[in-house]
Amino acid sequence: MATFLYRLGRFSFRKRHFVALFWVALLALAGAGAAGAPAAGNSSFSIPGTEAQKAFDLLDERFPGTSADGATARVVFKAPDGQKMTDPGNKAAVQDTVDELSGGTEVAQVTDPYQGGGVSQDGTVAYSSVTYKVPGMELEESSREALKAATEDARDSGLTVEIGGDALQAIPETGSAEIIGIGIAAVVLVITLGSLLAAGLPLLTAIVGVGIGVATITALANTLDLGSTTSILASMIGLAVGIDYALFVVSRYRAELAEGREREEAAGRAVGTAGSAVVFAGLTVVIALVGLSVVNIPMLTKMGIAAAGTVAVAVLIALTLIPAVLGYAGRRVRPAGEKSKLLGGGRAKGKADRPNMGTRWASFVVRRPLAVLLLGIVGLGAAAVPAGSLELGLPDDGSQPTSTTQRRAYDLLSEGFGPGFNGPLVVVVDAQGSDDPQAVFQQAGDEIKALDNVVNVAPAAPNEAGDTATIAVIPDAKPSSVATEDLVHDIRAVGADIKDGTGAEVLVTGATAMNIDVSQKLNDALVPYLVLVVGLAFLLLIVVFRSILVPLKAALGFLLSVLAALGAVVAVYQWGWLSGLMGVEETGPIMSMMPIFMVGVVFGLAMDYEVFLVTRIREAHVHGENPRQAVVTGFRYSARVVTAAAVIMMAVFAGFIGSSDSMVKMIGFGLAIAVLFDAFVVRMAIVPAVLALLGAKAWWLPKWLDRALPNVDVEGESLAAHDGVAGKDDEDKELVRA
Repeated sequence: MATFLYRLGRFSFRKRHFVALFWVALLALAGAGAAGAPAAGNSSFSIPGTEAQKAFDLLDERFPGTSADGATARVVFKAPDGQKMTDPGNKAAVQDTVDELSGGTEVAQVTDPYQGGGVSQDGTVAYSSVTYKVPGMELEESSREALKAATEDARDSGLTVEIGGDALQAIPETGSAEIIGIGIAAVVLVITLGSLLAAGLPLLTAIVGVGIGVATITALANTLDLGSTTSILASMIGLAVGIDYALFVVSRYRAELAEGREREEAAGRAVGTAGSAVVFAGLTVVIALVGLSVVNIPMLTKMGIAAAGTVAVAVLIALTLIPAVLGYAGRRVRPAGEKSKLLGGGRAKGKADRPNMGTRWASFVVRRPLAVLLLGIVGLGAAAVPAGSLELGLPDDGSQPTSTTQRRAYDLLSEGFGPGFNGPLVVVVDAQGSDDPQAVFQQAGDEIKALDNVVNVAPAAPNEAGDTATIAVIPDAKPSSVATEDLVHDIRAVGADIKDGTGAEVLVTGATAMNIDVSQKLNDALVPYLVLVVGLAFLLLIVVFRSILVPLKAALGFLLSVLAALGAVVAVYQWGWLSGLMGVEETGPIMSMMPIFMVGVVFGLAMDYEVFLVTRIREAHVHGENPRQAVVTGFRYSARVVTAAAVIMMAVFAGFIGSSDSMVKMIGFGLAIAVLFDAFVVRMAIVPAVLALLGAKAWWLPKWLDRALPNVDVEGESLAAHDGVAGKDDEDKELVRA
């Protein structure tokens, strides 16, 4: 591995024109594809294997032409103080609005509040439901403008009018905070690398990688049914790992220069050593992201694969484009240590032997390993306590900022019709195999009415064939409450009894039931996912470190950091701690996908730092140092760069907290805090403490396993034979043969 990458690094350095042209052409090709592709919409949200999805599919089959997947809007009207919606003037204004909405070319159906029971019991609130023929993200802008314009006349008459539903849903915006995150990353790079040019290389190559990844996703969005958030999450992860991987290669290149090697040789050795760590670190991230497919939620699978593809591009760029760009930079990228105190904290020659911060910290840890270990575990354990109160759900209009019309419509409906009105349940009764379908419909409605937490049960609405009916059920509690979840389970229990007695099938669907099923599916998949991803990465790390205990320690440390990060997410987004600082206007359940997505991404990133840090420690140990001294040596060379990489990744992730999308906002915070815990507590404190306590046992491997495992040579031992003596033609031939 190290020898092949060494040759690849030298080849890329020497043939930099060809390599640079290849990546520029690839970026241009992806950009052209993206420019000619239609805008990404919402990925179709299907959850195979759930009752809610089965009912939804049945509706499509038995009620054709109803636009079950079309966009919806609820236009909510509130009368001025002292008036009723049934007053003639208000009624006329609503009727005009309904008539105007009905004229839209993409509108499938508009309900009249006065004919469909759309007026609240006290007469102060009314609503009209608008159903479109196409999904929300495929609506023409003219349809959205017509929806807004139709409500203006009603507002002019004195009514309060708000619009809920997904018809006004827009592509999420990440906001200026993302730019601030990149700015912070640039400052950290300048301080770490000591020059503007060296700092610009990781940023430039990371942007190229993300550009290729995001442009490819955009180009394929409609073909592969990729949602609008897919490219945002891919750019979030791709940018973070792209900067970090490039930083490690550039840092190693400068270290090799400081040892007196020629620039081409330094580039080859940097790719052969740091590049090996990049390959295995990238593999762990890819495994974690692709492993999300085991959950069997298509949207999550696509997000994971798209992000994994962007990470793979970042790895390839670090191995090829970085040495090529270093070739262009020439002597303007200086050896490590040749930088000013202002930019890099470099030491004057007279102080060259003074231990750096990484050395001093590692020396402290190896002297008091037990105390540091206990303090780190107790601290992360305390941060993880809120995770015990984790409640899962999917965001709805109730989680929107109060400044949005969707949130105000949600609140008006809760005020006029009760909190459960925003999360109606749709019960589908399939009586195709029953002797008396009408009697089954009546029985189902009566038994559901008798349940607790039910406000209203609408009469059954059968299809044209008369063998299937829908029953709308309004719960007493808000959609995300435990009471509503219990009601869904109670209705399904009633349905099981009806099926035993009549043969008819009773299914519960709707957005609320779908959210409940998603949460359950994700909970059920979490353990198998952990076993698969952690198991594969554990085997990979055994190959990398040639040890059993080091990979085990890495996995346990990851569990600590991810639990602590989940605890922080619960404290902020569910309990409301520091919610104002984080821009959280409404607390509530944590997004259902958050735990498993965080596990996948954080595991991959945690293994990044593990590989980068511990390979340096193992390299020192392999070269003859005792275990404790190897820890100190590893930190002397890698702690500064790993710290910089963690700060950069935190800054990039934290930038997405400014997103307009609540899911992206929560993921940005969760990943940023997880990197903080994992990099600075687990990898910088717990890892050296454990290695110091284990001593030589940390690197124990059964002899039979040592013989069976391939030697990937992450430390670059084989590079001792390569000191730049091979000719250029020979190197090219060797690369082709490899």
